[in-house]
Amino acid sequence: MIQPVRYSILPKDPAAHLFEVVLTVDTPDPAGQRFMLPAWIPGSYMIREFARNIVRIAARANGRKVALKKTDKHSWQAGRCDGPLVLTYEVYAWDLSVRTAHLDQTHAFFNGTSVFLQVIGQEQAPHEVDIRRPEGAAFADWRVATALPELDAERYGFGLYQAANYDELIDHPVELGTFALATFRAHGVQHDVVITGQVPNLDLTRLCADLKKVCEAQIRLFEPGTRRAPMRRYVFMTLAVGDGYGGLEHRASTALICSRADLPVQGKKEMTDGYRTYLGLCSHEYFHTWNVKRIKPAAFAPYDLQSEGYTSLLWLFEGFTSYYDDLMLVRAGLISEADYFKLLAKTANGVLRGSGRTRQSVAESSFDAWVKYYRQDENAPNAIVSYYTKGSLVGLGLDLTIRAATNGKKSLDDVMRALWERYGRDFYSDGESGGRGLEEGDALALFEEVSGVSLKRFFDRHIHGTDDVALDKLLAPFGVTVADKRNGGKPSLGARTVKEGNECKLANVYEGGAAHRAGLSALDLLVAIDGLRVNAANLDALMSRYGVGDTVTVHAFRRDELMVFSVRLMADDAAQLTLTAETKPAAATRMRAAWLAE
Repeated sequence: MIQPVRYSILPKDPAAHLFEVVLTVDTPDPAGQRFMLPAWIPGSYMIREFARNIVRIAARANGRKVALKKTDKHSWQAGRCDGPLVLTYEVYAWDLSVRTAHLDQTHAFFNGTSVFLQVIGQEQAPHEVDIRRPEGAAFADWRVATALPELDAERYGFGLYQAANYDELIDHPVELGTFALATFRAHGVQHDVVITGQVPNLDLTRLCADLKKVCEAQIRLFEPGTRRAPMRRYVFMTLAVGDGYGGLEHRASTALICSRADLPVQGKKEMTDGYRTYLGLCSHEYFHTWNVKRIKPAAFAPYDLQSEGYTSLLWLFEGFTSYYDDLMLVRAGLISEADYFKLLAKTANGVLRGSGRTRQSVAESSFDAWVKYYRQDENAPNAIVSYYTKGSLVGLGLDLTIRAATNGKKSLDDVMRALWERYGRDFYSDGESGGRGLEEGDALALFEEVSGVSLKRFFDRHIHGTDDVALDKLLAPFGVTVADKRNGGKPSLGARTVKEGNECKLANVYEGGAAHRAGLSALDLLVAIDGLRVNAANLDALMSRYGVGDTVTVHAFRRDELMVFSVRLMADDAAQLTLTAETKPAAATRMRAAWLAE
C-alpha cells in the first residue's frame, strides 16, 4: 500500500503572519529525501520564488534531528534516515493577492504552491492535509472554504482533507475565516460562493442567481448535449477590499479579489459598472475551468513549476477566455447588447492606445509573458501588446470570420468544443490524468478543419503578425457599425499621468507624442506649465486653456534635477471607437442574434 504524504497547516501567529506547516514522509528516500517548493503558480506566468517566504525549517526522524541542507533557492536535501521523516517549517504570509498566501487576525488564505513542499519521487502518492484552527477564542467562529475533498472533516470545517497527488493538492486554494457563504446548483453541480471581508447589505441571493446563469451558459457551450460540468463541486472565493481586482483559476475553484463597492446591494437591482466588472471576472475564471485548466498548451502538460514554461499560445488560452468572459454575460441575459458593444469598444480602444502593438505580435507576447507582460515597466505601452486584450480581439475576429464565411453554420464555439473533446475530456472530472496538450503549431490546422474556412491569412496577419483586427469590416455583416469619435481638437501631452502624493508624475510617455518629442520621460514629476504650478488635481484644467499647436514651457523634476522643456501640444489621437447595432437588414440582425444568444 502506498503511504500518503501528510501535511498539517496551522495559522500559528496571525499577528506575525506566520503559518506553521508540518510535513511527514513515512518512507523517505534511503539516499536522502529531497524537497522543493514551486517557483511559480499556474495561471500567473512569472517566477515568484515562493521559497523565499520560508523563514524557518528543520527536520527530525524518530526523535532525532536530521541534517537538512539547502541546495538551491527552492530545494532542500535531508540526510539519510529511517522514516517517518518530519519537516517543520514556518511560512511568512503577507501578500494580499490571489497568487500566494495571506494571514492576519481577520482571515487566512493560501495556495498550496506557497506552503506545501513537494516530496521528490512521491508526487503521485496520495496527499493529505490537516487544516487546523488557530488557537484562541477569537477564532472560534472560523470556517474552511476549499474545493479539496474532505477525508475526515465536515464540509467547511477544520480537519483532514485529501488529494490524489501533489498536482491536485496545490490546485485547491483554501480560505479560512468568518466568510459569508451561499450555494446554488448549475446543471446539477453544487457551486459555493464565499465572500470574505466586510460588505454591508450584500445581496447574495442576486449574486447566486446571476452566477448560475453564467455557469450554465458556459456548461452548455462545452457540453450542449450532456450539460455535464467537469467538476463535482465548484467554489467561488472572493476577498472584498476597499480597492482591488484580480482572479486566478483552479480546477474546481477560483480565488478572486474585488472592491466591496462592486458587489450587489440588497434592494438595488441596477447593473452598476462595478458589478458588471465583477461578473466578468467570475465569468473569465470560470471559463478557465475548461480553457487552461483542462485544455492547455503542450508546454503545460504537465506543468514544470521549477522553471518557465514557454508557449506562444496564450493568445488562445488567455485571450479567448477574455473574449468569452463578457460574451457569456450577454448570452446569459445579464447585460444588454448595447452594454456588450460598449465593453468591446473599451477593449479595442485600449489595444489601439499603445504603439507596442505594432512591434509585438500576440504570439510573441505569449512567449515573452515571463519577462515582459508580467514585468512591465514605464515603456510597456510602446514595446508590448497584451495577449489578453488583443487576444480577445483575435478571438472576436476569428469568431466573426468563421460565422460570416459559413453563413452562421460554424463558429468559434465549434472550435472550443473540438478543443475540449480532443484535449480536455481525457482529464478526470476532479483531477488531471496527464492528458496531452495542444502543440505550438497545431492551432491553425485544427481551426481550419473544424470551421472549413481558410484562416492562414488571418493567423499570419493578426496572430503571428502585428496587423490590427479590422473590426469595422468584420462587424459589418452582423449589422454593427464602428465609428471613431476621437477628438482631434483636444490638446494632449501624449502621456499617462498618475498621482504621487499631491504631485503629477508621468507614468508612461507615448512614442511620437508631444512629451516624447519635447524630451520629457516617464517618471518625471511635472512642476509647472507656463509658470503655473501643476498638481494631480489641476492638470486637465490647465491643459483646457490651450489649443493644438500651442507651445508651453514645462518645468519638471527628473530625480532631483529641475529641467525645462518646450512642448508643442499635439492633438489627442487616441482611438475612441463606438459600436452601434443597426436593426436592418434583417439577415444581419439574425446573424447578430445567433452570435450573441447561443
